[in-house]
Amino acid sequence: MTIRHVEHVMGMAVSIDTRDASTDVAALAPALCWLHRVDARYSTYREDSEITRFSRGEIGIDDLKPETQGVLLRCMELTELTLGAFDVFAVPAPNGTTIDPSGYVKGWAVERAAGLLEDGGVRNFSINAGGDIAIRGDASPGRPWAVGIRHPDHAQHVALAIELHGPVAVATSATYERGAHIIDPSTGLPTTRLASATVVGPDLGVADAFATAVFVMGVDGLDWIETKNGYSAYIIDHDGITSWSSRFPHPGPGG
Repeated sequence: MTIRHVEHVMGMAVSIDTRDASTDVAALAPALCWLHRVDARYSTYREDSEITRFSRGEIGIDDLKPETQGVLLRCMELTELTLGAFDVFAVPAPNGTTIDPSGYVKGWAVERAAGLLEDGGVRNFSINAGGDIAIRGDASPGRPWAVGIRHPDHAQHVALAIELHGPVAVATSATYERGAHIIDPSTGLPTTRLASATVVGPDLGVADAFATAVFVMGVDGLDWIETKNGYSAYIIDHDGITSWSSRFPHPGPGG
């Protein structure tokens, strides 16, 4: 049966849409518990989270759980991969520090939640966490999922709709929800070169970081992402002009 569940976690509404006839609500429990655990450990809005305590110097690197150490190490690797355009150690955080791994953690957490659903036997579903989407299988037998990329100036309009079969991930970085909040690590200031940047690829954590990087790089980000096997990007500038990399699943010319 179709199950559509919305969970408020990580400061947003996370929606899970399953399309398997045999799935019941209980199958969602491990993934939901995982997302709440991630929120408790990595939220930069929580005074008691592990990442806040580390960022403030209350605990050291050796005091972190191995999982958290792994997340921070992966963020460092992504900084290198993105030529410094994505850098969680140069981002003003709500807890007053300059360490904010949420640009990776959200996608990573949702990707892991998708894996937990698969472990529980769910095969056809999507998880949407504030526009970052993990997809598995089909929307219905033989039919792809339709994913809308929001128009940056009109909340009720879609700039582009793409059709995707899972497994695949879609991540978008934009200014329309929180204003100019995406920091260019090279200047320490918010960047507004683009209105939005969307990345499609096999892993949502990486796609999330890459979407931030493309947003920071601007149009040059399309050339950069051409070198990243399996990933592609679609951008919209403030004049509404759209551009995309060669592998992006675009249905045709135009925006």
